[in-house]
Amino acid sequence: MTQPAIAASSMTVDPRAVAGTAALLVAGVLLLLYFYRRRQYILFWCAAWVLTGASLTIAARPVHGEKMAAFAYGVSQFIGILGGLVFVVSADAYRSHVRLRRTYGVVLLPVLLWFVLAPLPLGPASVFAPGHLLIGGALVAAGAAHLWLLREVRLLGAVVSGAMLIVIGSMHFVMVYTVPDPASDEAGRILFTMTATFLLAGLGMQLMTFEDMTYELRVANRQLEAAQADLRELVITDPLTGCRNRRFFDEVIGRELQRHRRYKVPLSLLFVDVNRFKKINDELGHEAGDRVLQQVAAYLRRNVREADFVFRWGGDEFLILLSCREEEARRRGRALQEGFANSSYAATLPAGVGLSIGCTEVPPDATDVMEHVRIADERMYAAKRGVRA
Repeated sequence: MTQPAIAASSMTVDPRAVAGTAALLVAGVLLLLYFYRRRQYILFWCAAWVLTGASLTIAARPVHGEKMAAFAYGVSQFIGILGGLVFVVSADAYRSHVRLRRTYGVVLLPVLLWFVLAPLPLGPASVFAPGHLLIGGALVAAGAAHLWLLREVRLLGAVVSGAMLIVIGSMHFVMVYTVPDPASDEAGRILFTMTATFLLAGLGMQLMTFEDMTYELRVANRQLEAAQADLRELVITDPLTGCRNRRFFDEVIGRELQRHRRYKVPLSLLFVDVNRFKKINDELGHEAGDRVLQQVAAYLRRNVREADFVFRWGGDEFLILLSCREEEARRRGRALQEGFANSSYAATLPAGVGLSIGCTEVPPDATDVMEHVRIADERMYAAKRGVRA
């Protein structure tokens, strides 16, 4: 990103020094963000801007002697290349933790040797074009990598940062093909334009940091909502049978009664009991009894409408909340009894095991549904004894 300090520009203010100061200023602002939000990609941004600023500052400092000036310019160009490569790494660091490997140093060693040693016999021109081409290529690759992040997250800051890095990289290409003298006024004008682009790129990186934080908060909120939903599901569900429990019945019955009164939606109750359940526990064991309850619950849930509710009321008793008149509820109750008795599963149970069901309709003016639950319970026991309620 630098021009040699071996020839003085006609400009009063050295554009390299201005651009280097801007790069270090951006690095300082991002470093403050890193202390607030410790993410590796921000640290890589800081390192890249520090390298960029150091590259420009070294090139801006006057050096006595042509050899030393050429050497300093070669060093500054190499540091600029490192800065561009660190920008590329920063995009990868956003996705996952990045570790610098020794192989990176092995690959960069020949580049270092060329940029440090070649200017001594060949002069600054030997590293001017290669340096800007490599820096420009690295910055364009870094910009594209930041834009590629949009496939994973929608961040406006990534757009701004990526676009500005590509613009800065393009300016380095322009420098190679349009600047006849590295210390010319034309090079200075490009560097002044690059300075403004530095500030825009830094602004995009700040925006991306805050957007990333809000995105992480949204993800955390969604996870919290999902965890709350799972917890609620555990609270309102019977763990053995998967049916709703009495806690959920207490929550939903008020709403159902209100809908029953306001919209004249019929409401009936079926009280279901498993016949000879104690015999199953005594003869086959409690594990077999649990399996029977699970099978009965699954059978009931499969054979009621989605708008109806099946509750495990306690022990081997179930309560079904139906949106229908009592006549329809009785018919559906008989269908449940007959369907279970004729199922292949019932054939594996001890003789006499089946379902007893009591039915009642909740009147529109009902305020206490528990009275009607008791009626359905009594009718279920009457049916169990073979007595018509």
